[in-house]
Formats: sequence, C-alpha cells, structure tokens
Amino acid sequence: MSETLTVHHLNNSRSQRILWLLEELGLVYEVRHYRREPDMRAPEELREIHPLGKSPVVTHEKRMIAETGAIIEYILSLAPDHGMMPTEGSEHYWQARHFLHYAEGSAMPPLFLSLVLGMIPERAPFFIKSMLSTAMERVESSFVAPEINKHLDHWENAIGESGWFAGPNLSIADVMMSFPVETAGKRFGYDRHPKLREFLGRIHERDAYRRALKRGGPYDYA
Repeated sequence: MSETLTVHHLNNSRSQRILWLLEELGLVYEVRHYRREPDMRAPEELREIHPLGKSPVVTHEKRMIAETGAIIEYILSLAPDHGMMPTEGSEHYWQARHFLHYAEGSAMPPLFLSLVLGMIPERAPFFIKSMLSTAMERVESSFVAPEINKHLDHWENAIGESGWFAGPNLSIADVMMSFPVETAGKRFGYDRHPKLREFLGRIHERDAYRRALKRGGPYDYA
C-alpha cells in the first residue's frame, strides 16, 4: 500500500466528509475516484480494496481502514494537534463522541430506509407499480417520516446557540453529522429547522469544505 494516505472516494457518498476533514487538518492525501453504477451501487472495483465494496475506505502504509468513524479517529491520530475534539472529559467532549457514533448508528438507518422505500416502486414490474407505491407511501408516512422528524428535532436542539453540534467550535461531531444533515436536507428540506439550514450554509462556505469538493468532484448534497 502507498505510504501516502489514500481515500477511496465514491461520488455522492459518505467519503466526501473524509476529504473535508483532511482539508481542515491540512494533511497530505491522495484520492482514488469511483463512480456509482446506474442502480446507485458502488462499482465492483471497490471490492478489490475492501470485501464489502463500500466507501469510504482509506489505505495508508500497510493499513486498510473502513467505516467513517474509525477513519476519522485514525486521521486524528495522524495529527495530534488537530483541535477537532473538545477538551477530553468535558460535556462537549462526550457530545462529540455521541455524534461520532450516532451519525451512522441511529441517524442514517431511517434516512436510508426512506430512500429504499422510494426506489421499490420504481424498480417493480409495471402492473404492480401503483400498488407498491401506495403501500410504500403508507409505510413512509406512518413509520419512517415520524422517526426521521424525531431525529431532525434532535439535531436542531443539539446545535444550540453556537451553531455547532458539540461546543463553540467546529469539531468531529460536525464533520460526522454533515452527511446526514445534507442528505435529509436534500430530501425533506429544513423549513421547520432553521438552525440546520444555517449549519449547512456555514459548513458549505468553509474554504476547506470547498477545497474538498474540488478534490472529490460532483457532490449533489452541497
């Protein structure tokens, strides 16, 4: 494996926030680009890097690391003076640790389920499209949408006065939460959640974020 840290980057995916973090820290890295298939799945080439064929994955020296949270912790270990974590043991520290794990553990599953429910009728045979569409809409409205709204309210309350998810400054909590907030905003909007709308505007204006977009290429959620 390369001595330089390499991000195996899939378009419109969680790996965009890895590029953003690296730009915030000013670390040297390479990007290997992959394009989604027409069905939105990752290409088979990613299986050559990781058996699940998912992104993000980073390779560095003799290591291959998958899962966004683990990758973020690894990257922070390469930059001890990163300043992306509140003071250890403080309330803000534990809030940041919460969102580091919550973003994928609790936030993304209902968002992904909502996406899948919308795709099922599109891929069904013509003669059952209407029936499936009605059934999926009922599941969405009765179960998925209320669950997602609970999460959006949690995010709005968590941001608080500072505009950040864990304390007065940008932290790993904001990097980790950027993808759920972006994808939910694209699908549902933030008319009832002005702090989330402002959060997106704030991160999208950051120089490091914009540099990451240039390195990563097209990203529908910015």
